[in-house]
Amino acid sequence: MYPADLVAPMSQELNAIGVNSLTTPEAVTETIENTEGALLLVVNSVCGCAAANARPGVRMALQNDKKPGTLATVFAGVDKEATEKAREFLLPYPPSSPSIALFKDGKLVHFLERHHIEGRSADIIAANLKMAFDHFC
Repeated sequence: MYPADLVAPMSQELNAIGVNSLTTPEAVTETIENTEGALLLVVNSVCGCAAANARPGVRMALQNDKKPGTLATVFAGVDKEATEKAREFLLPYPPSSPSIALFKDGKLVHFLERHHIEGRSADIIAANLKMAFDHFC
């Protein structure tokens, strides 16, 4: 587990753009199962690809005309139980941090695993997410 003061700026980067931190398994279940329409779920992490690519890519994608109505995040290595619960909804994909999931009416419809994020620019990640938003939102 990472110290809260270490990860606070990494959490706030998403919170500042309207992404709600889910810190309990119950909050994850409630959000995913009861969101009508599109939900973006970011599995945040402390790694460099989250800072350089994932979080900036999400920020850029959310400037799209079409976007999910609900934005949420869990933080791997911080909110252990919440992240484990989120990963149940991401099956059959293996655990991946960072990762970005798009749900539509509680069903996973688009997923970027770490290997889709690592080594790719924030622009490429944003373009991928914008295409998914245009299709599902």
